[in-house]
Amino acid sequence: MLINFVPKVEISAKENLEWLFILRNLMIGGESLLLLISIDILRIQLHQDALWLTIIAIGSVNLYTWMRLQTDVPVTEMEIFSQLAIDVFAIAALLYLTGGATNPFTWIFLLPVILTAIILPHAYTWYMVILTTTLYTFIIPFHATLTTVEPHLMHMDMAVMSEQMHTLQDEEFFNFHIFGMWFGFVCSAGLVAFFALELSNTIKAGERTLAEARERSLQDERIISLGTLAASAAHDMGTPLGTMAIIVHELKDDYSPEVHNELHDKIHIMQDQITRCKQALSVMSASAGELRAESGHITVLSDYLDEVINQWRSQQPGIKLNLQINPLAPLENGILAELTLTHALINILNNAAEYTAQNKGIDLIVEPCDDLNCVAIQIRDYGPGIAEDLINKIGKMPIDDSNQGLGVGLFLTYSTIARLGGKIEISNAPTGGANVSITLPLITSTQP
Repeated sequence: MLINFVPKVEISAKENLEWLFILRNLMIGGESLLLLISIDILRIQLHQDALWLTIIAIGSVNLYTWMRLQTDVPVTEMEIFSQLAIDVFAIAALLYLTGGATNPFTWIFLLPVILTAIILPHAYTWYMVILTTTLYTFIIPFHATLTTVEPHLMHMDMAVMSEQMHTLQDEEFFNFHIFGMWFGFVCSAGLVAFFALELSNTIKAGERTLAEARERSLQDERIISLGTLAASAAHDMGTPLGTMAIIVHELKDDYSPEVHNELHDKIHIMQDQITRCKQALSVMSASAGELRAESGHITVLSDYLDEVINQWRSQQPGIKLNLQINPLAPLENGILAELTLTHALINILNNAAEYTAQNKGIDLIVEPCDDLNCVAIQIRDYGPGIAEDLINKIGKMPIDDSNQGLGVGLFLTYSTIARLGGKIEISNAPTGGANVSITLPLITSTQP
């Protein structure tokens, strides 16, 4: 069984107490097994009553620990240290009854020290070192004498019998001591290796988490910078767009549609494009909180996809869209329909439409995920694909080569989908063209 002790900053104190409860159960089982082997197989005369009483006392403490874990009262560091201190006194009592410092299993004093160093602050570690050292020093001169029962040997001289008996006992004790030292080394080496590896894994996991946090921080800084520039651009472009709107309106009034029908059609197109630009600038200049409050609402997935497709078709009416919906797709589940998410999906569709072959169009595939609380969306084009040296950079930073449709828009698209708890991956399809796989979280209830 793998026991994963990690520092207190990684898991709660109650979880550490749970693992301590498990370890104590293993210690009770191991002590009981060793006692039975020593008495029944090795025929070593021990203070059985006192040893069993000590093991029962340890079991009683573990029973209290189990009852303690059933409560909701927070576990403190001092409580964990007290539990470990009780284990140290129990170990000292067992060693006191089995030969003291001559017992080859005195290495077990290292276990509480290792555990304290891992799960508690450094100050507690030194307290545990002082406690274990004091008890180890105490059992060197003071320990219970092991009783021996001389074997009944018939027809032998008492002196010869006594000498042979002591020789046999010394040999058995020496062999047992050697075995105990070997077993202690194996256990110590295993424990040290185990905890060292666990600490190493924990440190590496912390470093990875820190690196990811730094990367997210850098991306957030880029997004903030882009947002600041966007707000400034929206402010600067507001006046020219207003002037253009006035001029277009005047041109529309100056030229009658009966005489200048073709010109009126072009003026109408210009009005629509100016209105679209003004709406986009209004969104860019809105605050993030207002934007989320106005656009973040829960709607049915099927309705949201229809809305996205309709908005995209108004911008790209001449592009063929191959819509494929898996019958098992959770279209009735809800989704958080944010305006930023809508812009992100439309941006991907526009990028695909720009580079796909006109006769093939683009594919929009909606499929279920392994998890019922999400949906998988694939957008594929039939263009030249993406350069291999750019695939690993997409989404991590704005790419200067915007000629391939991989500039600021796609960087913001990555950030938007990640902020909403989704995932996005871009790859080249085996048959040509780029393939964008998007996973978006869903809401089981469509009630706001």
